[in-house]
Amino acid sequence: MLCADYNLFAEVPHLNAVYLRRSQHLSTQLEPPSESAVEGSSPSDKLSLQALVATLQTQRTPPTLQQLSEWLEKAEISCEELKPYIGFKEGNYWRHRVCRNEAVEMLVLCWGPGHRTPIHDHNGSHGAVKVYDGVLWETTFAFDEKKGLSYKGGREYRRGQVTGAEIPDIHQLGNPDVSGQSLITIHIYAPPLGVLRTYKVGSPEIDLYIPDDSAA
Repeated sequence: MLCADYNLFAEVPHLNAVYLRRSQHLSTQLEPPSESAVEGSSPSDKLSLQALVATLQTQRTPPTLQQLSEWLEKAEISCEELKPYIGFKEGNYWRHRVCRNEAVEMLVLCWGPGHRTPIHDHNGSHGAVKVYDGVLWETTFAFDEKKGLSYKGGREYRRGQVTGAEIPDIHQLGNPDVSGQSLITIHIYAPPLGVLRTYKVGSPEIDLYIPDDSAA
């Protein structure tokens, strides 16, 4: 079931322009689970947002992509947990950071119809993405130093599905215009993202891009 405030966005699209988060850092307001609860959990246990954040905050070296994907597969995050990180803006998607250390970071991204990333790689990081609600389109590309960038393939992901990108992968993520609905995705990157490299189809040129976290 979706959060009441999120349903409001779907019903009244013009309210998507501004919805301020009620907290900047969830990791500072959550009480960590007991040590015994974390250590005693089994591989099949589901992870709340609190438990997932606690797990990420203990990482001292970047986890593998397989581990990131497994954590997201096990994540069962409630609307109330996610509500502080649900916020949309006009023009493009909005990134909301949940937690970050030297090894790993977690973000929630909120997309309106037609919002998409530039074509990019993660410049030394790998990452996993889970669709919390909506439809995510991923387009992948191949790069040749002489011929430049070319289309490789595409796939659609829906609620609960997880996708991942290895360090050399080049892709574009987005909420298709024709979806007619907002999109919320949960992302974990290891190590945390810095400056990304961006590409254009048919061109060998590579540019640099810093993701925009501002509300404007």
